Amino acid sequence: MHPSIHATTNPDKPAVILAETGETLTFKQLDEASNRVAQFFRSRGLKAEDVVGFMVENTPAYYALTWGAQRSGLRYVCLSTRLTADEADYILQNSGSRMLVMSASLAPLAAQLSTEIERYALGGEIAGYGSWEEAIAEMPATPIADERAGVDMLYSSGTTGRPKGVRVPLPEDPSIAQTNPLILLAMGLYRIGPDSVYLSPAPLYHAAPLRWSMTVQKIGGTIVMMKKFDPEGVLAAIEKYNITCGQYVPTHFIRMLKLPDEVRSKYDLSTLDCAIHAAAPCPIPVKQAMIDWWGPIIEEYYAGSEGNGMTFIGSKDWLAHKGSVGKAVMGVIHIMGEDGETELPPRTEGTIFFESENTFEYHGDQEKTSSSRNSRGWSTLGDVGYVDEEGYLYLTDRKSFMIISGGVNIYPQEIENHLVTHPRVQDVAVIGGPHDEMGEEVIAVVQPVDMADAGDDLRDTLTAYAREKLSGVKIPRRIDFLAELPRHDTGKLYKRLLRDQYWKKAAG
Repeated sequence: MHPSIHATTNPDKPAVILAETGETLTFKQLDEASNRVAQFFRSRGLKAEDVVGFMVENTPAYYALTWGAQRSGLRYVCLSTRLTADEADYILQNSGSRMLVMSASLAPLAAQLSTEIERYALGGEIAGYGSWEEAIAEMPATPIADERAGVDMLYSSGTTGRPKGVRVPLPEDPSIAQTNPLILLAMGLYRIGPDSVYLSPAPLYHAAPLRWSMTVQKIGGTIVMMKKFDPEGVLAAIEKYNITCGQYVPTHFIRMLKLPDEVRSKYDLSTLDCAIHAAAPCPIPVKQAMIDWWGPIIEEYYAGSEGNGMTFIGSKDWLAHKGSVGKAVMGVIHIMGEDGETELPPRTEGTIFFESENTFEYHGDQEKTSSSRNSRGWSTLGDVGYVDEEGYLYLTDRKSFMIISGGVNIYPQEIENHLVTHPRVQDVAVIGGPHDEMGEEVIAVVQPVDMADAGDDLRDTLTAYAREKLSGVKIPRRIDFLAELPRHDTGKLYKRLLRDQYWKKAAG
């Protein structure tokens, strides 16, 4: 299964449609474009296992890049378009990227990058960057002679606050058209097939939109991509393009549920057969409301970019096990005690491990890679939860106080490390507090050098200071002050005490 096969059997079928404009790339056009991309990579000396970076906004051309890299045996790093220059430079350097393709609309950011690699602008001009369109225009639209399957290399933050690259081995089978477990799951559990029309409303630099939409194209379905999520825009796209399936995060559900009744009832959603959600725990009332609205087609999974395991739960089973993220469909779940070695009985909270043949490493961080394993080789993402007697998994905590806001993972320590360097800050703790729409919001609890400084002036100053170094999603939405943070004499911060105060207050 591969878009190149569908380019032969169904060349004029849309592989991707841009929802807002109707811009379309057929399977034949996608195949030819990705061949040109692969030919260009080879012409520049890029070979299997080499790394390229894409910092591109949602556009049909994104898939030409990823499929071009996939059929060249490359590792492709999809960078968030919301990163700061410092964050992007770190990822490019850490990953060993040899080439960067960047949206021309990001020219102001592009001018700040310091990484010295080959650079190209897509969709316009950037000073000092080559034209991507011109670079590939003269390339042959035929396959390279040494095609082999490549993989993505996506970055997620680690305990140090710096992003960590999730590196998995290239497939042993070099065939670009090989079947993988995600294809089997998509076709079996989610009823996705060649006739599916899949709505992708999220940025492609996230793991789920990228991997799932490319899987749908492998199967031969059509992707309808949104430039950016818009709640009514989703409903309009479902009606206009006869969407059969799509993937969302809980924040998407919340925003759609908050639309006026007349808007929600305005669109014909009868073609929907499957709505997948993941990325963050979904509040039980929100999921119940979506099932009431769209019917029992809401499907959930729990997994990580690391690919070490996966659970699944459909609407029928969820209604009988509300709050669960399902049973394992990839790997075997083990709930382990604090030592990572003692297996716990049902309904006992512990760290979630998966026993799996799939392997991964955190690029350039052997310590973090090792810490994710136990002596039996089972691996964990650091999440906490329990299983019931039937094997259904329930999540009860997050990875080391990671904040999930609108489906985006935000690690506090990077924010803390920056804010604490401000001369008017003595100490700082960043936590996730409850937010009705986003799930969580970033809260900075600051201990000023002088408590007399606590007030709006310091809040404004620290917000501006954060913007100098951090991307928008990491900027604290709320800054509170304490005369002293709860630290042990050893220096350990009792962050849970702070976090619990906000959540208990919200619950009360």
